[in-house]
Amino acid sequence: MKFIKILIIILGVVLLVLGGFELYQYIRIKTAKIEVSLVEDMTLEFNDTKKVSDYITSINGKIIDDYIIDSTTLGDKQVTFKFINDENIKLKYTYNIKVVDTVKPLIWLGNSYSIPKDSTVDLKRTILCGDNYDSNPNCFIEGEYDAKTVGNYDLVFKAIDNSGNMSEQPFTLNVYEPVPSEKKEESFTNFSDVVKNYKGNNTKIGIDVSKWQGNIDFAKIKDAGVEFIIIKVGSTDKETGNYVMDKNFEYNISEANKYGIKTGLYFYSYASTSDQAKRDAEWVIEQAKKYNVFLPIAFDWEEWSHFNDYHLSFFGLNNMADEFIKIVESAGYDAILYSSKSYLEHIWDYLDNDVWLAHYTSVTDYAGKYKLWQICSDGVVDGIDTYVDIDILYE
Repeated sequence: MKFIKILIIILGVVLLVLGGFELYQYIRIKTAKIEVSLVEDMTLEFNDTKKVSDYITSINGKIIDDYIIDSTTLGDKQVTFKFINDENIKLKYTYNIKVVDTVKPLIWLGNSYSIPKDSTVDLKRTILCGDNYDSNPNCFIEGEYDAKTVGNYDLVFKAIDNSGNMSEQPFTLNVYEPVPSEKKEESFTNFSDVVKNYKGNNTKIGIDVSKWQGNIDFAKIKDAGVEFIIIKVGSTDKETGNYVMDKNFEYNISEANKYGIKTGLYFYSYASTSDQAKRDAEWVIEQAKKYNVFLPIAFDWEEWSHFNDYHLSFFGLNNMADEFIKIVESAGYDAILYSSKSYLEHIWDYLDNDVWLAHYTSVTDYAGKYKLWQICSDGVVDGIDTYVDIDILYE
């Protein structure tokens, strides 16, 4: 009994000490010195990258968790962070910011646009009109024109997003009388010339193919110097959404593996959501794992002439590519985004990532990083009876 009483006394003393310590800590925190000065502009641009410290001009201590603030939704946001003040006390501090969108919509249009007489094309649907945040900006044309009458019509294409940002592009609509086109002399690019001009210690020269190249003679293309091949694995049916394998995929990849030609893949996507892009990636992986695929798997989205019908923001479009790439890489493959130079520069957010650049020129001035360069679409190589895209791989 005496022993129990002693234990109770000891326990009481411990609780008293602990309670006193907690009270001491509570008082210490409540009376701690907090001196934080903030910047005047407490706004954050949508999808911009700013840290907690970017809004602080001075603080009496050191920030512990200087994290990147989420800027993917518009509106007021509380930012809470931890810091240790100059009295060595760990504290929390909260300030308020507002995520805003001040970026104008993009109108993919020059100073003129031409349509044949009697065309039924809907200009508001055909001319790309998109926004970084708004998936359905208000796009419209001011001015009158008659597609049944040949002539030049001065119009203005306007776009307004839900933040009130407006773009406008004056342009001349040319309605012309269709005439039979003259047969032009066909030009082509010899694979051997690309090898001669671009082959080096850190480059390989190859091609990308699909069913349109017909039955390829892989022995001949290897003898011609093709060092790698990017093969279309498939796509989806735009009407049903069902996956459709390129009819020459199995033959092309089996032959490429047989002849020891390094192989990558590409998938032509019609995705309109990140979930759909994820399913695209999972389907491609199922096909890829049956073969040797050592080069990247590419996400190829080219629905630019129908972009307005997808009701996608550029942010949403980039998220789709990110989702596809993430799933592919999680399966152990390299992944890459395919696109042309103009769309990479104005729509895709991939300047600092590996891309498969399409730019048909002898010297590209694309400023971003790229692992593959599709240099032409009129390539000629022994073993293929049609034109073929020629590519340069940078190692």
